[in-house]
Amino acid sequence: MSFKVPLIVRGQVIESDLVEYGGRREAARFRAPALASHLAALVLEAPSRMADLYQISFDEIVAFLGKLGERLDPDRNTYLQEAFELSRLTSGLSEPILRHHYRQIPGYFEPRVVRELAERLIGRAYLEGWVEQPAAPQDISRLRIRAFGARAVHVIAGNVPVVGATTVIRNAVTRSDAIVKTPSNDPLTTAAIVRTMVDVAADHPLTRHVSVAYWKGGDPEIEEYLYDPRRIEKIIAWGGFAGIQSVKRYLQPGLDLITLDPKHSSSLIGREAFESGSTLQSVARRLALDIGGLNQEGCVNARVIYVESGTDAAGIERADQLGALTFAALQSLPDFLSTPHKAFDRELKAELDALSLLEDEYRVFGGRRNEGAVIVSRSSQPVDFARQLACRVGNLVPVDSLETAVRSVNAYTQTIGIYPESLKESLRDRLALHGAQRLVSLGAATLHQHPGPQDGIEPLRRMVKWITEETFDGRRLDETVAGRHEV
Repeated sequence: MSFKVPLIVRGQVIESDLVEYGGRREAARFRAPALASHLAALVLEAPSRMADLYQISFDEIVAFLGKLGERLDPDRNTYLQEAFELSRLTSGLSEPILRHHYRQIPGYFEPRVVRELAERLIGRAYLEGWVEQPAAPQDISRLRIRAFGARAVHVIAGNVPVVGATTVIRNAVTRSDAIVKTPSNDPLTTAAIVRTMVDVAADHPLTRHVSVAYWKGGDPEIEEYLYDPRRIEKIIAWGGFAGIQSVKRYLQPGLDLITLDPKHSSSLIGREAFESGSTLQSVARRLALDIGGLNQEGCVNARVIYVESGTDAAGIERADQLGALTFAALQSLPDFLSTPHKAFDRELKAELDALSLLEDEYRVFGGRRNEGAVIVSRSSQPVDFARQLACRVGNLVPVDSLETAVRSVNAYTQTIGIYPESLKESLRDRLALHGAQRLVSLGAATLHQHPGPQDGIEPLRRMVKWITEETFDGRRLDETVAGRHEV
């Protein structure tokens, strides 16, 4: 089956001069317009053409996004329905999970949600005008600051469909100009959202300042043209090592790269988990959610889990008990959260099969087909293929002390689910210093996050340009020039 992925350029939908591409899964093919002939229209060569974004108020932006959200019900929006059908073939998420996330899209555009995002992550006042900064009585100057939008290319991820929705919202709230490059594992969802914007109001400033395109990453004809500080000022890139390295080739003064690169997440479980059978059951259910939510397609999912069970015979038995309960809980998760993986990684399956020959070193619960697995190490070391863990496969590592776990944290660590809460509070400063970027209660890793930092940075504050305006006391300046007053 071949799908058509339109090119959307500043309110214009283009579906001609199509080239066929392959999705992430062999069964999926899609066609998209050849981009090279549209590059001049895609970019906003003169940044002054963003002035129309400053002729509308923040309330008008919120109202437009709210109206857009009302049109994004996947039960009624034919563009999203087509995107969903393509995503069923290209995504690592199974159909019930995908359907759940598509139904969440309208909620991101609700006025209350947009206002909270803007206020918390930047501050509405800075988006609306020049904000006077506090000054001491003796200061001879006054400082005002405003956040201005920028011309940007967004190279987005396709592991969950809401990435495209949040990109559109971020661009609107910051009054920026976006060219969104869609990924091969979800080439159509963002186009569906922006095509709906065109239907709402093709000539609205927010519609005219967002474009959506697909091209094969690394294409020099396209990227040498786009990634030029005369045409864009920022690149916001979600991507793997190879993708980020490709973008970095074009960096030069005037071009800012904001990376939201893949991370690895883990869990820390203290000895308190073993205080009673009911407590252990609860911990296992929460751990299963951190491993299996989103079918382990997210950076937030737990992969290696350090358990303070002890490493003697009794400790290994405790770890095995948790492993068995976690695997059972994994099989019982609601299908809108997690299912057996529809495209289980073949290399990972081979690694799991090989562990059957290493019974003195590992015990595996599950892993027979695509149902997922829990590996319990017999030492305080993870499996040597820990970075490949996916498809609902976690590795429990028994330790005598969680010091071992703390030392495992580095700059590649994103989310850490922790049990109990007291352990989170006692370790949070040290984990942050080692490189951890998000600390959550065990079981909450994949759940909705409040607006806040991402991957250790504040992307919205990086997306805008912070401009200062200073006013000096003229009399004091004259005195300084005359030598009667020192600055």
